Amino acid sequence: MIFKYFHTIRYLKLKQIFYKIWFNLVKPIIIEKPQTNLRVLENNFCPPIKKKISLINQNTFKFLNKSKSLLEVGWNENRDNTTKLWRYNQHYFDDLNAVESFKRKIWHDQLLKHWISENSIGKDIGWEPYPTSIRIVNWVKWQLQGNELSEDSLESLAIQANWLSKRIEWHILGNHLFSNAKALIFAGLFFSGKHSEIWLKKGLKIINDELKEQVLNDGGHFELSPMYHAIFLEDLLDLINISQTYSEVIQKTLVNKWMQIAKGMLKWLDVMKHPDGNIAFFNDAALEIAPNFKELKKYAQRLGIQYISEKFNQITLLSHSGYIRYNSNSGIALLDVACIGPDYQPGHAHADTLSFELSLFGQRLLVNGGTSDYGINAVRQYERSTKAHNTVEVNEQNSSEVWSGFRVARRAYPFDLKIEELENSVNISCAHNGYKRFDESLIHRRHWQFSKNSLIIKDQIDGYFKSACAYFHFHPYVTVTKTKNTNWNILMPNGQQIILKVKVGETSIETSYYSPEFGKKFKSQCLKVALDKRKGSCVQILWDI
Repeated sequence: MIFKYFHTIRYLKLKQIFYKIWFNLVKPIIIEKPQTNLRVLENNFCPPIKKKISLINQNTFKFLNKSKSLLEVGWNENRDNTTKLWRYNQHYFDDLNAVESFKRKIWHDQLLKHWISENSIGKDIGWEPYPTSIRIVNWVKWQLQGNELSEDSLESLAIQANWLSKRIEWHILGNHLFSNAKALIFAGLFFSGKHSEIWLKKGLKIINDELKEQVLNDGGHFELSPMYHAIFLEDLLDLINISQTYSEVIQKTLVNKWMQIAKGMLKWLDVMKHPDGNIAFFNDAALEIAPNFKELKKYAQRLGIQYISEKFNQITLLSHSGYIRYNSNSGIALLDVACIGPDYQPGHAHADTLSFELSLFGQRLLVNGGTSDYGINAVRQYERSTKAHNTVEVNEQNSSEVWSGFRVARRAYPFDLKIEELENSVNISCAHNGYKRFDESLIHRRHWQFSKNSLIIKDQIDGYFKSACAYFHFHPYVTVTKTKNTNWNILMPNGQQIILKVKVGETSIETSYYSPEFGKKFKSQCLKVALDKRKGSCVQILWDI
């Protein structure tokens, strides 16, 4: 465990370590109450993306597919095994800006009042910086869309912003830091006074620094999770929205720059979606958390950002992110030849190096396992594991040393990427060194060969290993049955037949599960192919036969 801590901490920035200590030792004291004068609106606030309804009656919340009554679980009490992520959602106040929220206005007014009375300043989970950041934005959005915060709510909102300005998550960085800064800009533009100018200046400085740091040159978010990419893009669009609402405050050249970044992020997300319109599951990823591509594209258009979906080439390489899209008439494949994320912030990383997903005939066929839980438990460990992804596990160990809920010690680095486009096929190969912690010579090499109606996946392990297994996880709606020898018949939901042949490697079928959303797990089938120590493994998928 000492070595695990060492190999986790050594990647951190010094300021993360410093601020982690500072954050735990120093608690700000709010003495002066900020002014609650409101800045004069210059334009209407453009309708943002509507959230999913989460307040299903006056006192009952539904988050992560689990419903709980406020009367039973309160706001902060440790009752009924309520998870931290569920509590976070409870304090976000997303329902203020959810579908048909006007029908629940009376409930919202009561909920705002109740939250203020039950959550003392700076105490408990509701005042942690991340939920505070999201709540500030939601309260401001709610008023800008025609509702009216009470005097008590305005006073609380200003206090929350002032508190947040002294609790920036410099120890976490990444998307948390961006969310903190977004909230300061929202509050800084919404209010008028000396405090609001401080919040605005601080938020703008962080946002502009972090856009350079967190958005890669190919448009991807540097944590390399399609879900968090979509969350980050919505945050950026919200910032453009409120900047256009108070159009005389922030320089137009700066807002125009944000719009160009948002357009690049839209393009990246377009590349990384399946034919069903939803994201691929690399690193932490699940549906119904972030808006989908279609929603984000429409929101961008309302803000004056015109993005026309391109017709994809046969190969699209997101060279700075490390993802590849293979495109054909029958389907698409998305390949992970990426690092697990930024070294100093791998909290949402999975041990999924050299995994891939495949859709055929508009339907998902091969899927990574998804994310259903953020707890520090066996479920979280499995869902981050190599075994839960379409890649190779060596010596029953993960390619990157994921541990606890959001930690990574030693990690895999991909190398030797080669892409060869021939007349009748495309060859893609890559390797990673994640297993060298067991033996310096241990290298996983994977080769994909795409042709018109075939995909061949070859895996090889350099160096000595005790065991190595390639996993191929099928979508729950897919049926896999053995035919003869090492051939498998795959039946797609719409009736198409696919043949899978294992040409090299010992094969077995296992029961697995697929988690497309938090709190949801569906039974599925997984093909396990044990690599031959000399020949590795070779699997062929055939369609349109």
